[in-house]
Amino acid sequence: MIRLALTLIFLAGSLAAQEAEPPMDYERLGKIIFALDPEAQPQGPGFQLTVSDVPVLVITDINADRMRAMVPIRSAEGLTAEEMRRMMQANFDTTLDARYAIANGTLWAAFIHPLSLLKKDQLISGLAQTVNIANSYGTLYSSGAAEFGGGDSGDLQRALIEELLKKGEEI
Repeated sequence: MIRLALTLIFLAGSLAAQEAEPPMDYERLGKIIFALDPEAQPQGPGFQLTVSDVPVLVITDINADRMRAMVPIRSAEGLTAEEMRRMMQANFDTTLDARYAIANGTLWAAFIHPLSLLKKDQLISGLAQTVNIANSYGTLYSSGAAEFGGGDSGDLQRALIEELLKKGEEI
């Protein structure tokens, strides 16, 4: 009974802490991005940063209340039907919050989320997942956040998410 009460108190505290997080806006997004990459650069309505040696573009649209983190992977020209099929399968089961997408003749890894509802840890995890699916294109097609299997890949990809979450703890 005491264990149940302590569990409920812990859960209530966790929910209160999540609710206490302020809404995401351009300024707060920037603070988090600069904590992850002190050399990040503002770029139009977003930022250019580097995560694990991979350039990431983050764009915001305040009027639409959206943000998008993107990593260009390659030209979309010449993608085979099998590659397209494999990316769609991955979008269903191994990319988690990031996705493969095509726009303006480029294959992208992308994480898209309502800006004001975005939590700090969601942003950090989404950035890491986006980098992971860009890096794993052509091999695992995985965000590294939720993956089955007994190999080393899941642990290696999860390490990036953990590293970025740790950097974001002090924000």
